[in-house]
Amino acid sequence: MKRRIMLLDIGKESKRMRQLLVTGRTFALLSFCSMLFFVVLGVAGMAHKQTTASPVNSMKGFAAAVSSGFFGDMLEMEMPAFQSSKETESFTTKQLSAFLMRALTDINPNDPKSLLAGELPGMSANDAFLIRKGIGTDTDIGPEDNAPITYDPLEGLHEGTGTDVTGEPTDEPAGQPTPTDEPDQPDDSGTPIKPTTGGAKVAFIYHSHNRESWYPVLTDKSKDPSSNTKNITLVGKRLAQKLEEKGVGAQHSNTDYPSTIKDFKYYLSYKYSMKTVKEAIASSKDLKFFFDLHRDSQKRKYTTIDIEGKSYAQVYFIIGHKNPNWEKNEAFATKIHDALDKKYPGISRGIWGKTAASGNAEYNQSLAADSVLIEVGGVDNTLEESYRTADALAEVISEIYWAEEKASTSKGDAS
Repeated sequence: MKRRIMLLDIGKESKRMRQLLVTGRTFALLSFCSMLFFVVLGVAGMAHKQTTASPVNSMKGFAAAVSSGFFGDMLEMEMPAFQSSKETESFTTKQLSAFLMRALTDINPNDPKSLLAGELPGMSANDAFLIRKGIGTDTDIGPEDNAPITYDPLEGLHEGTGTDVTGEPTDEPAGQPTPTDEPDQPDDSGTPIKPTTGGAKVAFIYHSHNRESWYPVLTDKSKDPSSNTKNITLVGKRLAQKLEEKGVGAQHSNTDYPSTIKDFKYYLSYKYSMKTVKEAIASSKDLKFFFDLHRDSQKRKYTTIDIEGKSYAQVYFIIGHKNPNWEKNEAFATKIHDALDKKYPGISRGIWGKTAASGNAEYNQSLAADSVLIEVGGVDNTLEESYRTADALAEVISEIYWAEEKASTSKGDAS
């Protein structure tokens, strides 16, 4: 019987064991570092979410800086059938440096204001903030915009089950005279006729969200009441009529986009209304003022004020900062806001600036300098309260128009 003798090379096995231990320690260290990295990343993400809900600034700045051809090339790499017609532009040292600076510090070297944006409220490029404060306005409560209409490809458009969609609405609240388009005629004493634009239409009123309505007007108790008849277009019509009474020619669009646009999609509302505004501009060279009237989704305590014993629906002016010339729109809104504050203290809640991170952020305001979106009241306001506010708006808007016309005429005479 033969014996088998097994020899154990202690030195070789010891070396192998040490290698395994070193490898294990390295793996454990890498695992711990990875876990720590993701924990820190998660905490930083949660902290960032508390301050802003927008995408990372640096990536948005980078996307805005590169050419469309660059993105076309990226699509070509993933979809060979896609052929981009845009020519790719090479990255410059300035672009790369700006991107790295924004990625590391969140400071945009092309915008010195970003140095202070993190410390001063209202200066962040991605936040919605109050530009002008109305009397008694709660700065923590801004306008709220919900989407009451949804589109299901299988079932079509949906509205609240209690919405009143039959019959013609009453345009005038009780006790209010029906406005006419004719200016006042002179009396026997020879009082001159009020100024008038004649047949020229200088104000255009429209509604991107034309079906916005109110709980007191409807039986609809859904999150955001809507109707295809009793809605914000009635307030727009009232404003146009009152402007006409003041001699300011006004044109009103009550287009119902959900029923006139095939495959209507709510999130494209401003695209539809932009076409409306462009058509109006093309049809009339006299148009100067543009108003997109909405109804806010906030509750009554944030949207109502009593002035001399009468309740009014308060207004918020919305300025889209995606428009590169938004300062001109803000200047126009400020004129109306200041005039309202003098005549109807507290009726204006202020001017709210919004960027791409907090909404459409353009609101068709790049089409004209004297263009503004106005939120009139909220879901709990009555039609009568909204009409009173429309009357107040017509009063100050007409005064602003005639003051500008007088200044323009005086300037022309002086030259």
